[in-house]
Amino acid sequence: MGGAIGEPEVRVVSREETQVWDPLVRLFHWTVVAGCVLDLFVFEDGKATHRLIGYIVAGALVVRFLWGFLGSRHARFADFVPTPRKLMQYVRALLQEQEPRYIGHNPAGAVVMLTLMALLAAVSVTGWMLTLDAYFGNKALEELHEEVANLILVLAGLHAAAAIYEGWRHKENLVWAMVTGRKRA
Repeated sequence: MGGAIGEPEVRVVSREETQVWDPLVRLFHWTVVAGCVLDLFVFEDGKATHRLIGYIVAGALVVRFLWGFLGSRHARFADFVPTPRKLMQYVRALLQEQEPRYIGHNPAGAVVMLTLMALLAAVSVTGWMLTLDAYFGNKALEELHEEVANLILVLAGLHAAAAIYEGWRHKENLVWAMVTGRKRA
C-alpha cells in the first residue's frame, strides 16, 4: 500500500495489525541488547570475545545509521526525529497522561533511541581506542569507556521501563512488537 510518489510505504498485515519494525531494525535492536548484556555481564573487559562483541555492535550501529536514511518508513530518522517543540508537547501530554499513541517511535522514545545510538558510538570508539598502542592502559580512557557503558545500561533500563509503561497505557505489548515487527493498526 503506497501513497503519493515519494511517500513511504505502509504495509498493513491485517485489519488489526500493521508492519512497523522491519527485520533490519529488529535485528539491530536485539543485536545491541545481546551485545550489551554479554559485554557488561558475561565476557571480561578487554579480552578477545569482549572486543569481538563490541565490533559486532559497532558494525550493527553503522548499518542502522545508514538504514535511518535508506530504510523502511518507521526506520527512517525523518519519520521520528522530533523538533524540540514536538518533544515538549509530547512530554506535557505524557505528564497529564494524555499522550497520543504512535505507530513508530514517540518523540520521547526517539530522543532516547538517538541518545543510545550516540552512547553506543562513544563506547565503540573508546573501546577501539583502548586497543591502540597510543592508548593502551590509559586509565582515564578506560574509565570513560566504563562510564559510557554504565550510562547505556541505565538508559536501556529506562527505555525498557518506558516501553512497558507505554504498552500498559496503550494496551499493547511493545516488547513483542519488537520481536514480530507488528503493532496494532
